[in-house]
Amino acid sequence: MKAAVFHAPNQPLTIEEVEIDNPGPREVLVRTSVAGLCHSDLHFIEGKYPTPMPIVLGHESAGIVEKVGRDVTYVKPGDPVITCLSVFCGHCEFCLTGHMSICQTPEVKMAPGKAKRLRWKGEQLNQFANLSSFAEQMLVHEHAIVKVDRDMPMDLAALIGCGVITGYGAAVHTAKVEPGSTVAVVGCGGIGLAAVNGARLAGAGRIIAVDKDPAKLELAKTFGATDGVLAGEDAVKQIIELTAGGVHYSFECIGLKQTTEMCFAMLRPGGTATIIGMIPVGTKIELHGPDFLRERRIQGSMMGSNRFRVDMPRLVEFYKQGRLPIQNLISGRLKLEQINDGFAALAKGGVARNVIVFDQ
Repeated sequence: MKAAVFHAPNQPLTIEEVEIDNPGPREVLVRTSVAGLCHSDLHFIEGKYPTPMPIVLGHESAGIVEKVGRDVTYVKPGDPVITCLSVFCGHCEFCLTGHMSICQTPEVKMAPGKAKRLRWKGEQLNQFANLSSFAEQMLVHEHAIVKVDRDMPMDLAALIGCGVITGYGAAVHTAKVEPGSTVAVVGCGGIGLAAVNGARLAGAGRIIAVDKDPAKLELAKTFGATDGVLAGEDAVKQIIELTAGGVHYSFECIGLKQTTEMCFAMLRPGGTATIIGMIPVGTKIELHGPDFLRERRIQGSMMGSNRFRVDMPRLVEFYKQGRLPIQNLISGRLKLEQINDGFAALAKGGVARNVIVFDQ
């Protein structure tokens, strides 16, 4: 099969012929239909996060089941599925208390460098996030996929696998946005727009989108934003004035020190800042200590605190009802051979989501 292989930070991915194993017990072989180019992949390409190399990146995808291994009962060949990197075991403390997105059980979620499902030039090729979506096929644990309706477009289904579930889940599950509350979302890329939409679905009364790109602020309104504020030195002041004292909930969707501190500063007393973006390794966040006396809180969110086998079918239904306009997220549809161009565009900015379509 063809796959895009990442060799070293800040180097182009190369298209290679790669070998993939047959499914073992509880494993599923998926023919990749679509894979999204996510900022998280770009963090690894730019060297902001370490990973064993060479490796096939990619983690936001949808496809069709080709083969199943022994003991697999959940899917059969021909089933359309969405993948998810938050593979769950179903029996650890995290899973049993409803926190499946932070399950770390190694039997289903192998540590970086441990999976041996891919080979290139006779040597082991590393698998990314137990998925490796930038390839024509994926070999995954059955708990890394969810079945979806056959009439769901695969390009839109793929976006649900990371960007949409992460933004939506951060608002609905992690922060638990309350009806009528005020919300600010900083960064209106794919995840930020999904967080805007999640806040709307949760019933937020006022949703303020914050971005440096005016076009993204307009796009955010199609997802439920009621106001737009251009990112800048006075953005926090504007938000405090708009809301008469600050927001109940803020969401950081970029992964920067400055915007993380902004999200905390724009809270009203008792407010909660939820950090979704991947802040680079080694970065320290500085907050003003006395602000905690006002019961302001800051927290992280991993993949939207999802229960993806429940959440993703619901998101598909929201799309069908017209309540989740994820078709507006796609900026371009590319071939696998254009993947470096897609990441260059992502690094430059101005796109919500480019996707790799494998059957075009």
